[in-house]
Amino acid sequence: MDVSWIPGDADALVVAIVAVAAVGAAVWQIARRSRGPGADVAPPVVEEASVPEAPVEPPPAAEPAPEAIVSDVIVETPAAAPPPSDLVEPPEANASRFARLKGRLGASLAGVLRRGAMSADDFDALEEALLLADVGTAATDVILEGVKSRLAANADLEPRDALRAALLEVVDPAADRSLALGTPGEGEAKSVIVVGVNGVGKTTTVGKLARVLVADGYSVVLGAADTFRAAAADQLETWGARVGVPVERSERDGADPASVAFTAAERALGDSADAVLIDTAGRLQNKAGLMDELGKITRVVGKVVPRAEVLLVLDATTGQNGLTQARVFAEATDITGIVLTKLDGSAKGGIVVAVQRELGVPVKFVGLGEGADDLAPFDAVEFVDSLIGAS
Repeated sequence: MDVSWIPGDADALVVAIVAVAAVGAAVWQIARRSRGPGADVAPPVVEEASVPEAPVEPPPAAEPAPEAIVSDVIVETPAAAPPPSDLVEPPEANASRFARLKGRLGASLAGVLRRGAMSADDFDALEEALLLADVGTAATDVILEGVKSRLAANADLEPRDALRAALLEVVDPAADRSLALGTPGEGEAKSVIVVGVNGVGKTTTVGKLARVLVADGYSVVLGAADTFRAAAADQLETWGARVGVPVERSERDGADPASVAFTAAERALGDSADAVLIDTAGRLQNKAGLMDELGKITRVVGKVVPRAEVLLVLDATTGQNGLTQARVFAEATDITGIVLTKLDGSAKGGIVVAVQRELGVPVKFVGLGEGADDLAPFDAVEFVDSLIGAS
């Protein structure tokens, strides 16, 4: 077989391939120059024929939950309906409160009185009864002298009547025991700041006092400035809900009490309320820093609304120790009135006389029970009659 032709044909084939490559490179260089320096021209490629895709049906939309709209961030639920108005407990009218409750005081002095002339032993027994009732030594001397002088001036006067007159003189029915809040509905907010030591019932007193004011037609805002006792703000909110008044509080335990009081005063001013009642933390009377804080509260509230009252809450069962507390609080702020709690059944009603003489300010309210409306405006005549067992 003759194969001499293969080398020649192979050379021709190589030459052809080289020529085609050279032509292609030349074309590519010309195209690159036409696009300017730095431009890269990709070699042409053959694209596949595009084939239209079959239409894809979207998935069916999920049905929304019947009571919620789901978003990609939160689940929004309908706002809760406001509580029905029948959850608010209308307060009892104030006019009948003390008369209804005075029987709980007990006749502290009735057992030592008898008809006819009184002997020296009778006066000794009366003196002991007055002291045991926490009237105090100075007031007891004044009362005994009053009884003796009246009996000496009128031989027909019964000892009970002489004692009643002497007690009324020291209790002073003419003293102004109202709160200086003006006329209900004026919308000129004033503050009532409630102070006292731990355990006397300040928060409860603020809640009950709100009911007293609402019963008289006042609009009220409560300020939960006791930020050191975790349950105090919750307790005050419960009282506010029961009587239908708003409560300003901090959600953070230990927040600045003066700041909370300031916010409550601003709320009262903005709402054109008649009164803002400020509940303060229980303070031991020997804690100077806490007493200074009380002064701060009264100052900052006074920058927003006029200060009407500073009420000192005392536990009637503490007796003469309450007078020590009263003196210290009177040094820290200007006390304008006294609220005596736990007076029912204590047989210590004489503390009314003692504390009034000590501070020179009147008892304005007394707590005579655990019920929501068992805080009553103090009535001097009814009080004295209850002490001596008069009908």
